[in-house]
Amino acid sequence: MNSLGTDGGGATYNTVSGDAVIVGPVLMAQHIEGLRMPDRAPDAPPSQGPPPSGVFVNRTKELAGLRDAAVALAAEPGPGMLLVVGVGGVGKTQLVAQSVGRELKELFPEGQLYVDLEDLRRDGAVDLAAVLGRFLRALGVSKDYVPGGLAECTALFRSVAAGKRLLVMVDNAQHAPEARALVPPDGLLVVTGRRVLPSLLMDGAVLIGVDPLDEAAGTELVRRWHTDADEGTAAEVVRLCAGHPLALRAAVEWLAARPHLTLDDVVRDLTAAGRYGTGDDGVHEAEGAAMGGSEGPREGGVGEAVDTVLDSVVAEVSEHTRHLYDLLGILPGTTVTTDLLRATGAVRVDEALGELVSSRLAVLVESPDRPRRCRLHDVVRAHARLCARALPEDGRRSALRLAVDFYRDAAAHADALVLGDRFRIQPPPVRTLAELSAKEPLFVGRPDALDWLDAERVNLENIVRTAAEHEWYEDVWRLCESLWALYHSRKHLADCVATGRLGIEAAQHEARPDAEIRMRNQVARAAYEQGDLDHADVELAAATELLGLAADPRLSGVVWETRGLIALARDRPGRPGSCSSERWRPTARCRTRTASSCRATTSGRRWWPVRGGPPLSAYWTKRPASPGSPATTPCCRGSTWSGPVPSPDSGSWAGR
Repeated sequence: MNSLGTDGGGATYNTVSGDAVIVGPVLMAQHIEGLRMPDRAPDAPPSQGPPPSGVFVNRTKELAGLRDAAVALAAEPGPGMLLVVGVGGVGKTQLVAQSVGRELKELFPEGQLYVDLEDLRRDGAVDLAAVLGRFLRALGVSKDYVPGGLAECTALFRSVAAGKRLLVMVDNAQHAPEARALVPPDGLLVVTGRRVLPSLLMDGAVLIGVDPLDEAAGTELVRRWHTDADEGTAAEVVRLCAGHPLALRAAVEWLAARPHLTLDDVVRDLTAAGRYGTGDDGVHEAEGAAMGGSEGPREGGVGEAVDTVLDSVVAEVSEHTRHLYDLLGILPGTTVTTDLLRATGAVRVDEALGELVSSRLAVLVESPDRPRRCRLHDVVRAHARLCARALPEDGRRSALRLAVDFYRDAAAHADALVLGDRFRIQPPPVRTLAELSAKEPLFVGRPDALDWLDAERVNLENIVRTAAEHEWYEDVWRLCESLWALYHSRKHLADCVATGRLGIEAAQHEARPDAEIRMRNQVARAAYEQGDLDHADVELAAATELLGLAADPRLSGVVWETRGLIALARDRPGRPGSCSSERWRPTARCRTRTASSCRATTSGRRWWPVRGGPPLSAYWTKRPASPGSPATTPCCRGSTWSGPVPSPDSGSWAGR
């Protein structure tokens, strides 16, 4: 790029050559009267991660191991890795937080980044591009410059973080690639997980094992929390809870709410439940599973001890809190808001959530969007879901039905704010935005709506799957149509393809060719942006064959625009094929048929089958014939929710 060119008359001008390296937009104009650039992020190193607790005992060996390994790795060129492994709830995250607060922060002064992968996990996988996007924004990169693809995000993260001594903390990693993608180029990655990841050890990661507390350390912790506790009684509680810090904390919290009782009552209550910890053998078995044993993540006596204490704690909470706890065990996804809980039938929500948080059963989650979010600790969530299985099927189904209704309407409102009056197949949402929220709107304006969609992304995808499992097919494709506002804006393209398949199947079950066209076009646009032109071709071919059954001409417009984009992509240098390929010949034949010829054809014989779907005859509904009318008429149910028909030249057709 040259900013000092001249035309010989004294005027200066800019040139952009073919070898320029540009990050962000470029504006070329003859006269610029005003230009607003994105706001600059605060010039301060990020300091993320949970704060260290004021009550922390023992772990002397683990803290020393973390410190010594970090010092050694920091002295070596290139990045280092620490792998902290132990059973769920044993205190891994707090151990790392203590180490960061005491020593590691000084070793890595240019910033600490943190993510809990459990909050972003869907069907066992994590969107690493979204994680890297968070890191980039924390490092001062404007959200307008954060790419959507994983490869681009990874490259930009390595460029931005190069030369910085960063500490990256990753909680709840399950697979080595999740952690490996987040290694800073010149810093330290600290990963916590329930089992050893052997490939990370092969990469040079240093392993730090975290065991349940021994009797001495557990007794000290109990007596720090409950100063009047007899040492022998405290040791018995530690044995009953198998030294598990989460179980110990839950037991003492339970007692703190009942000042007329003593620690002996806790022992009697746990003993009466008939579920002792299994002692050393059970603990070692649990540790072996967590450290990569072949039998999987069985937690033996530790898990039983946690369930026992959680059973006792939950049994003593108020009725409305127990109902909310049951709801949290029923609802899919990882986080909840008070508006969702109210919509699914919870009462006295603020009070109940407060009781769960104060009992350390639930934790608050940081989120960039407006509503406060909370989630259950992963061990507690497993217990809640186990309890929910004992509830009547009708009650569970009713709660899920209300959750789907809430997300369907909320996502539709968010879509309307993000993409305006774009063409939509679905009708307007049943409830207003004000009716979906009790105290303040879920979102106000486009940025808020997009942030809400992004914060709810994992929950929304889980709710789509829940609706599909319960055969609520109209809700499935309506949710998928609304989610285009998120997928297109934030480039969550793989998610668009995954949920889009469910949307296509739902439209087929509903006999809605218009909705199927819509779903296939969205999947095709996502595949196109991923560079998978063959997949996009297949979806568009199937969508085009359905156009004769859909009366709205705008569906034809969006499909043909996407076809044009693919044709342009194939004609670029290095791209195989072109839009004149053999794959489009059936499409052209379908496009020449009129609605009347379609009716005549389906009255007498079947059309050729749609790729990946049922025969077109499935979309025709028999109705009583009237004089002069065909025996079969097309049934394309539902109204449309849209603004004026956009011009094909306006740019507002794209994927919409």
